[in-house]
Amino acid sequence: MKKITTKIISWIVGSALLLHVIVLLVFYFFEDNLIFQRKALPQEYSFKFEPDAKQEKYEEYFIKTYDGETLNALLFKTKLRSKGLILYFHGNADNLQRWGKYSVDFTRLGFDILMVDYRGYGKSTGVPIEHDLYKDALTVLRWAQDSVKHIRLIIYGRSLGTAVASNLATAVTPDLLILETPFDELTGAIYKPLKSLLYFLPLHSKFSNKAFLPKVTCRKVIIHGTKDQVVPLASASRLKPLLVEGDDFVIIEGGSHRNLRDFKSFHRALAEALK
Repeated sequence: MKKITTKIISWIVGSALLLHVIVLLVFYFFEDNLIFQRKALPQEYSFKFEPDAKQEKYEEYFIKTYDGETLNALLFKTKLRSKGLILYFHGNADNLQRWGKYSVDFTRLGFDILMVDYRGYGKSTGVPIEHDLYKDALTVLRWAQDSVKHIRLIIYGRSLGTAVASNLATAVTPDLLILETPFDELTGAIYKPLKSLLYFLPLHSKFSNKAFLPKVTCRKVIIHGTKDQVVPLASASRLKPLLVEGDDFVIIEGGSHRNLRDFKSFHRALAEALK
């Protein structure tokens, strides 16, 4: 009986070690696929969004990068008197067909909003790499400064896009930086039991909000839900000590990673931040 028990324990330990190695190899070889869950679109694709009484039909643009790639961007203009321009950096999945529907949350408040697909997403060409996303964000901003008339500039990031947004805000000085469902750094969005594996094979990508926020001099607003299962509130909360007087950390009770806009408290927080 003791011999059988020893065999079972050995089998369990061996299986756990094998699983450990497999997970490490998956992280190592498929890191980019796990981070950048992009969906490409044909160049002739026509975006379709529900019409809104306070929003003009979108305008589509293609912006050249420093190394010859092309970024696809959509500009949604408010029918109200514009209060400014929001430069929006979306999450890690899909493309602008998904993210464009969120534009109404901003145009209804009287803001124009420019959304851009990262390299390899939608109609954008190239392959997404962290440092290129940061360079591309600055390129898009420079393009917007030359091409879109505005009286205020707000940089907005969601999930993975929060690091792109906060990095950009270190290079320029917008009127406001808003981060929706941010992590302190990318590892903050990894399932806790798996984090120990990263000591052996750390991620190539950092996307570190905690490194960028201390260098941001404009007002900052962070919005996060209490039931976020993708980026735990604890990860976002580690950014709170980096805020200064005048900044805000807004918690949406019951909100998860993908449904904050279903809460009235989210729209109140957005309106308050943008007033």
